[in-house]
This record gives sequence, C-alpha cells and structure tokens, in this order.
Amino acid sequence: MSQEAPSRLRLHDLQLAQANRTVLEHVDGRFRDGATTALIGANGTGKSTLIQGIMGMLKPVAGRVECTVPRERRAWLPQQLALDLTFPMSVEELVMTGSWPSHGAHKGYCAHHYRRGREVMARLGISHLAHRPLGELSGGQRQRALIGRTLMQEAELLLLDEPFANVDTETVDVLMTVLRDMAASGVTLIVVLHDMEQLSRLADEAVVLANGHAHWTSPQTILQGQISVASAATLSLGMPGVSA
Repeated sequence: MSQEAPSRLRLHDLQLAQANRTVLEHVDGRFRDGATTALIGANGTGKSTLIQGIMGMLKPVAGRVECTVPRERRAWLPQQLALDLTFPMSVEELVMTGSWPSHGAHKGYCAHHYRRGREVMARLGISHLAHRPLGELSGGQRQRALIGRTLMQEAELLLLDEPFANVDTETVDVLMTVLRDMAASGVTLIVVLHDMEQLSRLADEAVVLANGHAHWTSPQTILQGQISVASAATLSLGMPGVSA
C-alpha cells in the first residue's frame, strides 16, 4: 500500500488478547481512506478481536489504535446482530435509528431526517417495505435495512462481518453497489469475506490474519494464486506480496 495514502485509521504495534490469551500481536498497518479492505482469516485467527480493538470495545495489551474518525461516525455491522424480531419496529424505524449517534435517541426527527430516510430506503430498493415489521422480512431485506441504518448514520468508518452471508443474489448486487459508492465517497470500509468472487468484486486491499499476526497484501495476489480465501488465511510470511 502507498505510504502516502491518506488514512484515518492506523494500527501501531498492536497486541490484543481475549481471556488473558494473546490473539494478535505486532500488528502494524493502515487502512486507506476511500478503500475497501477485506479482512481474511480462518475461524479463531482474531477477526472479531481485531474489529473489537478497532471499535474501542477491547483495550489493547500493548500498542495502540489511532483513529481520527469521530465515534458517532464509526459503525459496525456484526454477522449476527441481536435483533428482537418480535419487537414492533418497522423498516423505516430501524433505518431512522441510524441518526441516533449524532442526533440523540430521545429527540424527535425533523423533516430532514425523514427525507434522508426515504432517500436511503430508495437507494437500497426497500421503499415499499418502509412500514413492514422486521419480523416479516427475509434475510436479504433485513440486511438491506441494516445497511440503511449505517447510511443514515453517515458513517465514515464501517466494519462489516460477512455482510453477504445468507442473502439472495439481488441483495448481494445491491449491497455491492452501495458499498462501492460509499468507498468512492471517502468512507473507510473493512469487510470480513470468505468468498473469492466477492473479494474480486469489492476489495481494494486485503489483510490476512494467521498465526497471531496480520499481513497486508492485495486481492490480486490472492486471486492470481488461484487459492481460496479461506486457504489464504493459513499462508505464511513466505507468500509473495504479503508483508508483516
């Protein structure tokens, strides 16, 4: 990655642990503004731990996370978000909660918020679902609504854990377009991926987690090697194009 590339998120000799066990150490690197970085790793290699460290949910054992993005502009969409599907909340109401980090959860919405919410839903193709309860949505529809909430938040740093898992092809295409547009507007995106096609369509850069370390490389290096994304997580430092 270019040393001159602007970055609002940098990791400096970062060490993270869970339950007194070191998961990642000596992690140095930057995430380029306006780029999508694929986070690749087998189960247990520290993907969730790194995300928690970046989001400030896990205190580093050593080193530091340098992030100049305001907290209200940082968003994380886990793979399994704890949504109570029995709670009477509509798609529009979920999307509108994206304004809470900057506007507050106990204030009423103004005309600007509702106009913005309608624009977001139209962009995601879910305007016709605005008043549909969350419990009546398909997996793909629910994922679009959740992405809509991050758009409403106007996030400048967005982390997504397998956002295309268990959704239909049309939703994958819609979300791919939206995420690419977000990156083009300057948003820093970090996306956990396990699929070669998704890597080729979306990612500008890649970080491979293996053996307690993070190795920056390019999607092209992985794709040219004709290996699966899962296998890439097991490669050693000897992989061409991979650096510590």
